Amino acid sequence: MKKQWERDLSCAVACARCNGALAVRDQRILSVFDHQPICLACKQAEEKQPDYAEASKKMIGTCMMETEVMYGDPGGYCYYHFYPFTCAG
Repeated sequence: MKKQWERDLSCAVACARCNGALAVRDQRILSVFDHQPICLACKQAEEKQPDYAEASKKMIGTCMMETEVMYGDPGGYCYYHFYPFTCAG
């Protein structure tokens, strides 16, 4: 059974950046800036920001520490910032 935080993020119905609709089978990815689910078009735009590389490095370090305390599953949560996923239901 999925944890509530994982279901909330992986099954978001709208992109947190552009507010575009996300269907169950649409791919989404987490933003390295605010950890919110965004569409792949917004991820491409995010990657073009001049501070993206620095934000990615910072996110990796803090993500591992935060998820161990908050979620207990650092691998799954941090992984979703770099690899697209769909709602698994």
